[in-house]
Amino acid sequence: MTANCILERVNETRSTNDDLLERWRAGQLIDPVARIAHKQTAGKGRAGRAWLATPKDSICFSFAFPFKRTPAELTGLSLLVGLAVISGIAQACGLTEDDLYRAGMRLKWPNDLLLNNAKLGGILIEGGQAKPGESTWMIVGIGLNLQNAQSIEASLESGQKVGSIDQLLGASNKLPDTEYLWLKLIASLENHFNHFDQKGFEFYQEQWSKWDAYQDQAICISGSGKDPVYGVAKGVDKTGALLLQQENKIMTIHAGDVSLRVQS
Repeated sequence: MTANCILERVNETRSTNDDLLERWRAGQLIDPVARIAHKQTAGKGRAGRAWLATPKDSICFSFAFPFKRTPAELTGLSLLVGLAVISGIAQACGLTEDDLYRAGMRLKWPNDLLLNNAKLGGILIEGGQAKPGESTWMIVGIGLNLQNAQSIEASLESGQKVGSIDQLLGASNKLPDTEYLWLKLIASLENHFNHFDQKGFEFYQEQWSKWDAYQDQAICISGSGKDPVYGVAKGVDKTGALLLQQENKIMTIHAGDVSLRVQS
């Protein structure tokens, strides 16, 4: 952890992402800031969806980081965040990344973490560049389920399957302290962000493909008010865009309000 990352802990707030976004818009962010709340009353996911989290069963925080790259040069950032979170979880739990892979952890394009096809966590990225030549401030919100996956699942109206970090641990392993987990995640994010700022997503393309939950599977992409698009997932390109094979052509799908579903 570098000395210029500010750590903020609050008991309750509407949304840690909104808190940091407001400060960015007001020009009040100077150094990287990580903000965690015991309880978020208006936590949010991608495309304005609500993020429901029980304080003792989940961890929700945001990290504001100034990139030297322009917004256009930050494609693939959400995929990079997924890799950073996997690394942080492994370190906090005293496991290797290979242990997590064997346990069924995967990444779903563009911003979900899965455990045996159940949602373990989500990523929300907001922000931008106020003026040309200035830093690009990205506010990265992360929510992870820690325990009691069945209880969380029962509280959801969507019927979505839910996974939790405790399911990665054997009977002899205890769930890491939330503060310890948070610090490991922040350290991993900061390290990955600094490398990403220098090298871009292309450096991580092959690594992300290893964790791709839908590689070579028939999928459906929907959202953005458009008709569903079907094809076979063929990984991502060097910008982090999804490659979708349709008969003898490859479509490139960029970040947006899209969802992936394995075709039945």
